[in-house]
Amino acid sequence: MIRMLTAGESHGKSLVGIIEGFPSGVKIDVEYIDKELKRRQMGYGRGKRMKIENDKIEVISGIRGGKTIGSPIAFVIKNLDYEKWKNIMSPYKSGGKKVEVPRPGHADFSGMIKYKLKDIRNVLERASARETAVRVAAGGFFKLFLSNFGIRIFSHTLSIGNIISKENEISFEDIEDSPLNCVDSEAEKEMISLIDEVGRRGDSVGGISEVIIENIPVGLGSYVSFDRRLDSKIGSVMLSIPSVKGVEIGPAFENTRLSGADVHDEIFYSREKGYFRRTNRAGGIEGGISNGEKIKIRLAVKPIPTLIKPLKSVNIHTKMAVDAHVERADTCVVPAVGVIGEAMAAYVVSDMFCEKFGGDNLSEIKKTYRTYIRRINNE
Repeated sequence: MIRMLTAGESHGKSLVGIIEGFPSGVKIDVEYIDKELKRRQMGYGRGKRMKIENDKIEVISGIRGGKTIGSPIAFVIKNLDYEKWKNIMSPYKSGGKKVEVPRPGHADFSGMIKYKLKDIRNVLERASARETAVRVAAGGFFKLFLSNFGIRIFSHTLSIGNIISKENEISFEDIEDSPLNCVDSEAEKEMISLIDEVGRRGDSVGGISEVIIENIPVGLGSYVSFDRRLDSKIGSVMLSIPSVKGVEIGPAFENTRLSGADVHDEIFYSREKGYFRRTNRAGGIEGGISNGEKIKIRLAVKPIPTLIKPLKSVNIHTKMAVDAHVERADTCVVPAVGVIGEAMAAYVVSDMFCEKFGGDNLSEIKKTYRTYIRRINNE
């Protein structure tokens, strides 16, 4: 079982990640992981904080000589902005003006009530999407592990606001240089114009990002218990991403408007291909198990709730009506959420891959995997 733990506050000294159960013998390219962190920070519509931070990981344990050694992997990502915040964020003394006005759409109000806090900064610092930098870094480790088996994960933007990209079969190379990770260049121009317009109003805009997993074998997950279903695990981790309010596997909501004959993917066989499908409306998962097709996960990303032109709220001490507290904000985070979604998909797939093929060392897992692939190719 692979477990991931994150710690740290948005303006604290560092963010911390720990990965337990990661196999030994996996070659780790730290530069690749730093590039993944940069991808999270990029994307048209991102705020000023992304220009301050230049996220890089520092490995503390679990790697020696460029390869994992089986013990827990620990790493930190330093917050460069901490120097300006160290008096406010000191672990040892209180400092700075208290935040007393919760922002609609954030964890501010609920967190303040749950933990009986008088300063909302104690909520917003941890509830901040800054925490996802650790997840993306961890996702880099998982992607490097999965690359040993030809599994590749990437994302692209399907929509921003009411502007929808034309659906095409795409690869990561198709959107690598796109500011919005969008394959449809004409739609992307309209999306950028919309983001600019919304930004000028001090508002924000959401959209849909799609995460694609390629070359995944048949058989990850299980139908025998609800908590072992692959789609169940994917849905859980995707909904843990700030601003993700809905998840569908394949075009799930579109499928509700069609008949069964139009939805389900017929099965064919040839000597050259083996078993195959001509469609993939199931999104690569049937009965909680990967079916060998590309897994497609769509994420509904709400507009960021921190607005430059704030919404109405209430001061928690005076109970007076006031404008909500304002922190630095993005206008649109849909491409960044896609990158975070890639990391969470890599986490789930790595965990279930190790469960399926066992072994504490990469070479053991490869051996079991090759045996399994030979078997299913001959059936």
